[in-house]
Amino acid sequence: MGMASAVAHRLRQHVPPRSLTVEGCLTATFGTMSGHSKWATIKHKKGAADAKRGKLFAKLIKQVEVAARTGGGDVESNPTLRTMFQKARDNSVPLDTIERAVKRGTGELEGVNYETVTYEGYAPGGIGLLIECLTDNRNRTSGDIRSTLSKNGGSLAEPGAVAWQFERKGVVLVPTSVSEDDLMLVALDAGAEDIVDEGEMWRVTSPPTDLNAVRDALDDAGVAVESADLVMLPTSTVEMTEVSDVKKLINLMELLDDLDDVQDVHGNMEASDDVMESAQE
Repeated sequence: MGMASAVAHRLRQHVPPRSLTVEGCLTATFGTMSGHSKWATIKHKKGAADAKRGKLFAKLIKQVEVAARTGGGDVESNPTLRTMFQKARDNSVPLDTIERAVKRGTGELEGVNYETVTYEGYAPGGIGLLIECLTDNRNRTSGDIRSTLSKNGGSLAEPGAVAWQFERKGVVLVPTSVSEDDLMLVALDAGAEDIVDEGEMWRVTSPPTDLNAVRDALDDAGVAVESADLVMLPTSTVEMTEVSDVKKLINLMELLDDLDDVQDVHGNMEASDDVMESAQE
């Protein structure tokens, strides 16, 4: 069995056919007052629009390709590839498209050599931003990000100025229609660290290395999973109380995410449920 066939076989084993929902790449890692549940609605709408334009698929394919290039094309030995594959499949990227991305990453097919770059910045109000990118032209990417920030009241920060306020975690979102007892029984045994009620969603947090194990355990138990991804969660947050300020922040993060080289945008805002709901009206 060739590498491509072996990869396809393993990927099919890991992902049984099921109903999938569209999710965007934009991640707002807000504090517990606001929660991922409110942001999931924004991501869903944005993801649906991006999918129609092909932007979402392009970003997910790039993530798969880079994961294969850095860790190899075997999903059993490359957990990052497996996570990116699952993310692509959750968003209905065709399997043959993923296979070609894996081949480009492993060198079986010619591809672009993307570089992973994370930019740090500030949004209005002192909100820290981490902007994760995959690029083949660092000058172009940094120029686009600098321009977008400056035009919307933000600025680039020196390396290290913002990153210390975040830590990478595995995050699985599960609808709160699932009972807390059932979720805890499965998730904590699989390596989850914390389960937080965020309104419409449970946020299940784990060490990055345990994300796939938690996702697998939930799938095996028949627990519905809204999304599963590696996320930069804030260790400290800045509270925002004005609806207009939250709207400006959401707009800035979406503008950054619309840039072709940007894969994820993380912010350390905290806001009440009322403020978040008003900001979406």
